[in-house]
Amino acid sequence: MVKSEITKEMIERYYDLNSMKKEIESEMNELKKAFHTYFDENVGSNQKGELINGNYKVQRQVRKTEKFNDKETIKRLEELNMEDLIQVVKKPDGDKIDAAVNLGLLKEDDLEGCRICNFSKAISVKEVK
Repeated sequence: MVKSEITKEMIERYYDLNSMKKEIESEMNELKKAFHTYFDENVGSNQKGELINGNYKVQRQVRKTEKFNDKETIKRLEELNMEDLIQVVKKPDGDKIDAAVNLGLLKEDDLEGCRICNFSKAISVKEVK
């Protein structure tokens, strides 16, 4: 089995690229703000738009999402006697389960196969001075 190797050059390159990425993202965000301001002023807020300048075309897409304010909607539906339109969601209470295990009311073995563990990995490279 061949072991991977991390060289000083790889670390330096990663650090340099990450720095450039941050600068590029910052500049792109500033340009996006300018584009949104232009479209807000010229076609209207929350309106799609398009601008052709030279060989380039800038388009703004606008997506609308709606959702209900849970608390207000439930209150209103209850006032209207429309409880059938309200979902009752059964969901395990992690804090209470952990407390029950700590108190000995529930054994960890009783929960075999119930816990889902996710892992996320991150790489950080910093310059050491």
